[in-house]
Amino acid sequence: MVGPSGKKEKVDKAGPSGGGKKKKDVKKETGLGLSVKKDENFGEWYSEVCKHEMIEYYDISGCYILRPWSMAIWEIMQTFFDAEIKKMKVKNCYFPLFVSPGVLEKEKDHIEGFAPEVAWVTKSGKSDLEVPIAIRPTSETVMYPYYSKWIRGHRDLPLKLNQWCNVVRWEFSNPTPFIRSREFLWQEGHTAFATKEEADKEVLEILELYRRIYEEYLAVPVVKGMKSENEKFAGGLYTTSVEAFIPNTGRGVQGATSHCLGQNFAKMFEINFENEKGETEMVWQNSWAYSTRTIGVMIMTHGDDKGLILPPKVASVQVVVIPVPYKDANTQGIFDACTATVSALSEAGIRAEEDLRDNYSPGWKYSNWEMKGVPLRIEIGPRDLENDQVRTVRRDNGAKEDIPRGSLVEHVKELLEKIQENMYEVAKAKREACVEEIKTWDEFIVALNKKKLILAPWCDEEEVERDVKARTKGETGAAKTLCSPFEQPELPEGTLCFASGKPAKKWTYWGRSY
Repeated sequence: MVGPSGKKEKVDKAGPSGGGKKKKDVKKETGLGLSVKKDENFGEWYSEVCKHEMIEYYDISGCYILRPWSMAIWEIMQTFFDAEIKKMKVKNCYFPLFVSPGVLEKEKDHIEGFAPEVAWVTKSGKSDLEVPIAIRPTSETVMYPYYSKWIRGHRDLPLKLNQWCNVVRWEFSNPTPFIRSREFLWQEGHTAFATKEEADKEVLEILELYRRIYEEYLAVPVVKGMKSENEKFAGGLYTTSVEAFIPNTGRGVQGATSHCLGQNFAKMFEINFENEKGETEMVWQNSWAYSTRTIGVMIMTHGDDKGLILPPKVASVQVVVIPVPYKDANTQGIFDACTATVSALSEAGIRAEEDLRDNYSPGWKYSNWEMKGVPLRIEIGPRDLENDQVRTVRRDNGAKEDIPRGSLVEHVKELLEKIQENMYEVAKAKREACVEEIKTWDEFIVALNKKKLILAPWCDEEEVERDVKARTKGETGAAKTLCSPFEQPELPEGTLCFASGKPAKKWTYWGRSY
């Protein structure tokens, strides 16, 4: 039979009913291997990896079905983040999906930023609606009329709400699973405070949680920083973000954002409160969100020519146990050992499964689970049974090790920690190898064409950024600011902006982006 690698493989005849007993082969769908390499055709590679149990393409362009393998990753991140924001006294709620035009259009800059992506409901059955209804692209304008109603005095503050929901942004160009889709899952937090200091503090606390999602859970290195005025949230005061970078494509990815909205929305929606002196003031507001885009960034960062590589912390199956019975071996004994191994690991809190399917060869199973990205494989064959051991094989680097069954749980816990750490360190080294510090326009263009993450001195002027975009516009997209990192390298006195020649005010990351 043909295995996931494309090679012919023999179906193992030994089954759970006894050593060496022959039985019928069962026909099944095969051809699971990737047809392209990551370095040769990244777009096609990514699509194929996603299609292997992560998503299914839907019959409406830009919409995707999230299958259990990817949904489990989202749920693990959700469990972490939800617990953390509850420690910050944020409460969950749910607001409707629909937005009236009058409310949506109340904040001019905000709606101008989202207008091309807003989907509208115009019919009910065969009848035209008297007033079209928008589907939320984000929920500021949905929620804030009610903040105005609920906030009256200083004792009503702070108001901290979050909702886990879907949003619709009718993207027309280059839909990409997880990265850019017309509907996606996210959380969006919306908070209101009496003072700017409280709002500023929360912005950074939330941003740190987003860093932890990427670096501690997804093993993806990110940079925390400030977005430019051109790239900030429409209608907001300032935007902070965590930015990832994909070395294969030379593109940045805005991983998550934490915005200080200032008092602009408070003014538009009349969200006022009476302070302790009896004076009327406007609240200070934040909004913050991360989405299923996180999963796409993880796939792009870690996947290889065999398929997915999942960090142990987010893998729904951290360990797969596979029997390796030879002819005339004690097959039932091997199967029993596999089941006992899974039970021991599961009792210790490790997410483990055995693959006892008897119509696939061990080699076919290896390739299949490698493609699904399971962090650790355990093999048990006749020799392992005899020596009271198991063999472990790491997905991240292929390292093999024989482990005594008596210390299995401790070894596996240690291995999963090592895999998580190694995946982050490998990804960080690849990202850092792509960073290029430049000083001049000519150096900038060379670095851009080499798909680098460019760190450049900048004068921090909106018109200059717009000019850079215009001058670099091409088939692969224009360059723009990604963020100005909070951890700023030293900027020597007299340093000039690479693009304008004016005095530089800061170091900023530039590049093409998704």
